[in-house]
Amino acid sequence: MTDAKAKPSLVVIGNGMAGMRTVEELLKLTPDLYDITVFGAEPHGNYNRILLSPVLAGEKSMDDIMLNTREWYGQHGITLHAGDPVVHIDRVRRMVRAASGLAVHYDRLLLATGSKPFMIPVPGHALPGVIGFRDIDDVATMVQAAKNHRHAVVIGGGLLGLEAANGLLRQGMEVTVVHVSDTLMNQQLDKPASALLKQALEVKGLRFLLNAHTAEIVGSERVTAVRFKDGSEIPADLVVMAAGVRPNIALAQQAGLHCERAIVVDDTLQSYDPRVYAVGECVQHRSATFGLVAPIWEQAKVCAAHLAGNGHRRYVQQASPTKLKVTGINLYSVGNFIGGPDSEDLVLRDPRRGIYKRLVVEHNRLAGAVLYGDVADGSWYFDLIQQRSDISAMRQRLLFGKAASV
Repeated sequence: MTDAKAKPSLVVIGNGMAGMRTVEELLKLTPDLYDITVFGAEPHGNYNRILLSPVLAGEKSMDDIMLNTREWYGQHGITLHAGDPVVHIDRVRRMVRAASGLAVHYDRLLLATGSKPFMIPVPGHALPGVIGFRDIDDVATMVQAAKNHRHAVVIGGGLLGLEAANGLLRQGMEVTVVHVSDTLMNQQLDKPASALLKQALEVKGLRFLLNAHTAEIVGSERVTAVRFKDGSEIPADLVVMAAGVRPNIALAQQAGLHCERAIVVDDTLQSYDPRVYAVGECVQHRSATFGLVAPIWEQAKVCAAHLAGNGHRRYVQQASPTKLKVTGINLYSVGNFIGGPDSEDLVLRDPRRGIYKRLVVEHNRLAGAVLYGDVADGSWYFDLIQQRSDISAMRQRLLFGKAASV
């Protein structure tokens, strides 16, 4: 029998989706290779952050979105230190030190520190009642605010902002979405789809201020209003910042790991230190950073294969579709929907049924798609883009979906 203590030690910093998915993939490949210790800043097991929107909207409970309960860690022989974040990495001695003072030695280190909401640095951004939309605590703060307050302002009209706004509306608040651009979800939608989305959300009761630049968050003890560059202001008892995220790289920087916008990794998800890997929203791979689940799941697989010693996999970036999780609104976009000098748009509009589809075709291949109202063929279009399929034979029928084209 081998001495159990002889196992190499894997320390995971970050108990979120990326880190734990990597651990799950590793356990599938080699359940007994490492002694695994996980440190998480939040005081619970691992949950599905993507489903915070339905929790806020009252469609799901906290129990519904837990991925790994505390029991799961025990069953797999993983030591979990929840609510005890790592504050220091010593790469020379290969030790991490947590806020509690606990120090653990590692042979391999996995950084999965995620990202934090970007709080627009205007006067008043640190007032009570101004929050991001990132974790269970944020959701609890919003639900509590909805019980005692009326006016919510969401800064940011992207995917996350609209999901937060919808949830607050469902909690009974009056919600205004403030967006710096003239189109909602401008990174994922073209203008016609964005206009349809705005209309549908206004029918639900949301209000919008587009081309609006926040100058100040007003209040003494707590937020009371949001003031804009043109001098106008609107009342606010709660302000949710959903204007993007910033990768959490302070720990990696302080440990001397190479960082640019995020922790720089190669195709094996290794940092410049071969003992240190990183996955998820805290990484930068070939100058890109990541916020969607599909690429992060792929990173987890590749990283796990290398940690397991099956070092043949490489991480390759691919297009990821965007979907909106707002009840009753179907939206799907993927690929290059802007087009270029050599591309052609195929467009279907059916305003009566609230359906809009735009396919961008380039050199007889599908390059991008925006679907609003009818998203049934989204994954089929996605496959055509991924596989670079020649669509010349079905070009005339492509807009009518898979059933009409294949």
